[in-house]
Amino acid sequence: MTAGQVNPLVAVIATGGTIASERTDSGASVPSLSGESLLALLPDMPVDLQPVELMAKDSASLALADMQDISDKIRELLDDAAISGVVVLHGTDAMEETALLVHLQRNLSKPVVFTGAQFTADHPRADGPANLATAVAAAIDPVNADRGVLVCFGGRLLPAWGLYKHSSDIADAFRQSRPLENPPSPRLAAALDKVRIDIAAIYPGCDSVHVDASVRAGADGIVLAALGSGNANPRLVEAVRRCADVGVPVVVSSRVPDGLLVSSYGGGGGGHDLAEAGAIHSSTLRPGQARILLAALVASGAAPQLIRQAFADFSDVKS
Repeated sequence: MTAGQVNPLVAVIATGGTIASERTDSGASVPSLSGESLLALLPDMPVDLQPVELMAKDSASLALADMQDISDKIRELLDDAAISGVVVLHGTDAMEETALLVHLQRNLSKPVVFTGAQFTADHPRADGPANLATAVAAAIDPVNADRGVLVCFGGRLLPAWGLYKHSSDIADAFRQSRPLENPPSPRLAAALDKVRIDIAAIYPGCDSVHVDASVRAGADGIVLAALGSGNANPRLVEAVRRCADVGVPVVVSSRVPDGLLVSSYGGGGGGHDLAEAGAIHSSTLRPGQARILLAALVASGAAPQLIRQAFADFSDVKS
């Protein structure tokens, strides 16, 4: 470093997850390492690091309110002129959901990069330090602010939009269902802490009991993790009609991880029939991320037509 040169400052938000976990005497792995202790594992880099201890949770235990807290903390850090970028340490179970929420809510003037680990900090193949070092390097490159929220994992740097976890036991854990050259940024900034969006799993021979229970429980919207390109059966078609009658939006996604989803099948319960009954087909986002987008839209008071547009053709969503 030359005389007078100042290193960029990266804020690193610790939220828990496998990257911060070690195995206890009981055999269970739990988040136990602070952000500061994880930063101490990094090699020397031309950057200053600011640990932010926000929470210590497995991401499987996160509620929408926790994801909102992470998004709000990122907003606060982005507003700090001294900070050049933000890295979020996060569990992999729900990383794509929180990353998408931040992408939907925040106007990025600086890079925001999520990372974590597949293997615990005390595992012989611990991958957290390498992921963290790569994420920090990505967070000081101002070009990455234009790519939206990113996930840095297993040697890949992927936009949050359309992301899903494709493996539970390899270091290269994430893929995109349909990469977009210019991911949209709707700026749906309303808080999600009072919104309930449920996901109902669809399987051959299922009935509508889970959808009906969600409506009775006060769900503000429902996502169907459907079959194939977004198909179900006649009982679900009737359930969608009942949801439409009471103003509960239903989004159809799929348990199939890759490919464009198209509502083309009939037969009494296919995607075409679900759409005719009032369901909204998610062309790209899989159930976890579809839930986040629907929650953000509902919280923002979006009209039904905007909700339909957002899921049907993401390239046309306007800020």
